[in-house]
Amino acid sequence: MRLVIASNNEHKIREIKEILGGFFDDVVSMREAGINIDVEEDGKTFLENAKKKAFEIHKLLPNDAVLADDSGLVVDALNGAPGVLSARFALDGHNDKANNEKLLGHMKGVPTEKRTARFVCAAVLYESDGSCLTSQGTVQGRILETERGSNGFGYDPLFLYEPEGKTFAELSAEVKNEISHRRKALSAMFDVLNSHK
Repeated sequence: MRLVIASNNEHKIREIKEILGGFFDDVVSMREAGINIDVEEDGKTFLENAKKKAFEIHKLLPNDAVLADDSGLVVDALNGAPGVLSARFALDGHNDKANNEKLLGHMKGVPTEKRTARFVCAAVLYESDGSCLTSQGTVQGRILETERGSNGFGYDPLFLYEPEGKTFAELSAEVKNEISHRRKALSAMFDVLNSHK
């Protein structure tokens, strides 16, 4: 069975191939599968968005398995915001600088102990028989008052990963990928597939 990943992000596809490739005959991107659609992410949760993406593509490719994920930042002091709006927190488009500035503005005056946050990733896999498998991964951290580091993207410069004492933007790509929320969600999906087979 072929696995189609609801993404054209090469890094994401490589990571998924590494973790889940053994379960499938082939792993391809949306582009490689000849799919060019933009599914509106209007769900209230990461899981709803991932499910919708996977389902819409699975309708077009019913003989393939389809994997989609959705992820973002959940800040406790902001009642879970930016959440599913993480990519477009400040504006309609994806603008990391504006998003980080808006987050810092909302967090002004919040004491250190109340700056807890987590990155969350939900993954959904529709198999060719129509069964739907789900998994989730989270990484706990804290929101800093100023950006640190130049690696990564999005909220990485503000997200302190306390076991390393560094922000996600200060970690090497190798270290971040080992501990990331996506890695955890994919590892959990590996376990789900293992028990499902």
